[in-house]
Amino acid sequence: MQKIVVEAPGGPEVMRLQPFEAGPPGAGEVLVRHTAIGVNMIDTYHRAGIYPLATPFGLGLEAAGVVEAVGEGVEGLAPGDRVVYFAATTGSYASHRRVAAMAVVKLPHSLDDETAAAAWLKACTVEFLVERCARVRPGQWVLVTAAAGGVGLLLVQWLKAVGASVIGVVSPGKEAKAAEAGADHVLGYADMPARVREISGGGVDVVIDGVGKATFTQAIDSLRRRGLHISFGNASGPIGPVDFGILAQKGSLFTTRPTLFDYYAEPADFEAGAARALAMLTGGQLRVTIGQRYPLGEAIACHRDLEARKTVGSTILLP
Repeated sequence: MQKIVVEAPGGPEVMRLQPFEAGPPGAGEVLVRHTAIGVNMIDTYHRAGIYPLATPFGLGLEAAGVVEAVGEGVEGLAPGDRVVYFAATTGSYASHRRVAAMAVVKLPHSLDDETAAAAWLKACTVEFLVERCARVRPGQWVLVTAAAGGVGLLLVQWLKAVGASVIGVVSPGKEAKAAEAGADHVLGYADMPARVREISGGGVDVVIDGVGKATFTQAIDSLRRRGLHISFGNASGPIGPVDFGILAQKGSLFTTRPTLFDYYAEPADFEAGAARALAMLTGGQLRVTIGQRYPLGEAIACHRDLEARKTVGSTILLP
């Protein structure tokens, strides 16, 4: 058994691959042998200390694999089951992990392990952003930044499935990916907000932004009156202090900084959200692009590429 450990926050080089022993699952837990590990931008925030964790700590929130053992009181799961999970605590950058059974979802035969690991947390994130946070309605204009990234590609597809008109914003060289996902218009960051307002007839109804600091002003200026700004990521760093008077000045705007775990905190919310995400993944509405695969021992290179915006689509680590 091996896992990535961080002794102190910092750059990608602080990650170390170390042997460990997971031990048997406790009450309400299962032991999962990972076959594929999902990589997300939030992993870099944890590693760098943007979201501080007590040291030493592991990284990663999601993985797919096979149940090897179940703890006392666990029902509905058995050794040999193929599963996927995301957890509120870090530690999935590992060959094995003990996980709360309530966070584990059995995989249907139609969904392979790599796709599940690449998409599960992202699909659930997109579910709550579109369905429950923005409550997007058919015909609305929605702007998605980082539209060629792992979350961005799923956002574009989900938004089109619910009938929205989508403007995707991407870094140079990634335009084709956003267009293939279904974006009605694909722009560069320099096109915000002028081209966005021109295309949408005065501004979009919703901006879903995973970039953060570098795009905050342009995102706000891309909205129509009473539009909604959703900031769900910090790829360029935290937005920082904001004078909320700007929301009045720009047209009585709304803004929110949601997290996945607040929308999946209650069992009923988790079950409904997970079921919707699984249905979208298996029903053909979402095509998952795995742009990069790295061995677990090359997690440093993985994070360097992720932060340099060299990746396209989803990224996975292979134990």
